[in-house]
Amino acid sequence: MGAGGGAARRRRGTAAGLFGAAVLVAGTVLTASGAYAQPSPVPGGHSAGHGEDDERDSGDGHDGRKGDHGKVGAGPGSGEGRSATPGRRSGSPASAPASAPATGGGDAAAARPGPVPGAVLAAAAAGPEAAAPSTQGLQQALAAALADRNLGEVTFAVADAAGGQLLYGSGENAPATPASTTKLATSVAALSLIPGDARLTTRVVRGAEPGTVTLVGGGDPTLTALPADQVQIGGQPADADTAPASLDALARQTAAALAAAGTTTVKLDYDLSLYSGNPQHRNHDAQNIALVVPLMVDEAKADPRSREEAPDRVADPAGAAAEAFAALLRAQGVTVEGRARPAAAPAAVDAPVLGRVDSPTVDRLVERLLTTSDNQLAEAIARQVALAAHQPASFEGAAAAVTQELARLGVPMTGVVLDDGSGLHPDNAIPPAVLVRLLSLAASEQHPALRPVLTGLPVAGFTGTLGKRYGSGSGAAGAAGLIRAKTGTLRGVNTLAGTVVDADGRLLAFAVMTRTPAPVDTARAAMDRIAAHLAACGCH
Repeated sequence: MGAGGGAARRRRGTAAGLFGAAVLVAGTVLTASGAYAQPSPVPGGHSAGHGEDDERDSGDGHDGRKGDHGKVGAGPGSGEGRSATPGRRSGSPASAPASAPATGGGDAAAARPGPVPGAVLAAAAAGPEAAAPSTQGLQQALAAALADRNLGEVTFAVADAAGGQLLYGSGENAPATPASTTKLATSVAALSLIPGDARLTTRVVRGAEPGTVTLVGGGDPTLTALPADQVQIGGQPADADTAPASLDALARQTAAALAAAGTTTVKLDYDLSLYSGNPQHRNHDAQNIALVVPLMVDEAKADPRSREEAPDRVADPAGAAAEAFAALLRAQGVTVEGRARPAAAPAAVDAPVLGRVDSPTVDRLVERLLTTSDNQLAEAIARQVALAAHQPASFEGAAAAVTQELARLGVPMTGVVLDDGSGLHPDNAIPPAVLVRLLSLAASEQHPALRPVLTGLPVAGFTGTLGKRYGSGSGAAGAAGLIRAKTGTLRGVNTLAGTVVDADGRLLAFAVMTRTPAPVDTARAAMDRIAAHLAACGCH
């Protein structure tokens, strides 16, 4: 059967998908296996503060425009652009992002009702009656959409998410530039190695020199200096699970500890020893990404309230964070002498702790970096993978650690080249078949800890970097709410990889990778129509 199996079939398929999704989400158990994490001595939640961020995706930063998770697109349009500490608050099962009314893409101006999360999180097998589509059926259903000249050079893969079986593809094993779909690889490796309920801890300890306190970077770029009521993530207020750690709370703890010890005057230094190597990304532009260091606040934004897709970043993220902390200490009555400075040596392991705050769980951080295509957070999580794998916490160490962990999971790594964790690097290479394999692993019953990779994917027409796509006039509006996918854009490169519930309620994984001179918005719309044809397809 070809595409468009009719309204009755779609209702049957969606109902099956909803039932399967309820089982999938309710039955998720996030496991901790082999992570580089230390037990937390204090129960309780993390401190609330700021969050992030507007949609962004990969940009190469060289033509004066901003791309997809940064913003350097090809042609008109714009785009998306340690150690982990488990369980200061117990981890929770992965859940889909809250559905909120949102404006669709294209020219849709009215708010749509939010999609039912289950429709895009159908179980890999909704039931024996939900057969996987056939190769011939997929060929017929996708032929017209794949013939769109705006796609340029296109490779793709479609797989059954139940077991990862490839159903249809073209050039599926050919390496292509993944742009921000690289974040799928980073996220899978992170959730495989690090407990989902682990958190990134920022500490203040007694310094090595008398009268000195040391602010120790723990690799949490979401640490905020904003008041809790000003925190937003992806343009929405943060909730209890997603609210980042607060620099103000850390200052209050530190001031209280100093007062209890009778200390009123201190010098402040800061410890960046968690990371190694060059902190500057090859495509550093101080917008799509700042220096990658283990201490910063509000992802090093020059204006922490900015909702820009690729905001201006400060030149010295660690120094700016330390000075912000010093100002907060002074507000608590502590005299801080001089300017904060880098510590001469790493803080002693047994140095007395004066204060500590914890990030949201790694599960939530992964969801956030995927939904908003967050470069800064992706590079931070990649370094956590390196630390978990006992590799140097550098660009090189993180890439090696992610590669090693994916190979251990059985992902075919032939042709895969990783130079970063965010996808900003133009020399990254991943075949479409590998992207669908990563998505199938995340849907697998054998890997429940990977489920936040699915729940973090933007929902077509509603959330994150897909929030302004799949609108009326796009030719893909019928698939809004039925597709979850990671986007990616560099100059001339557009990618889309995710999951779609077909007309029979079957969950499919797909990846479309293009290289084209067509305008960004035009190329994206062509890819969205491919995914929409999958959503309308029973294709047996």
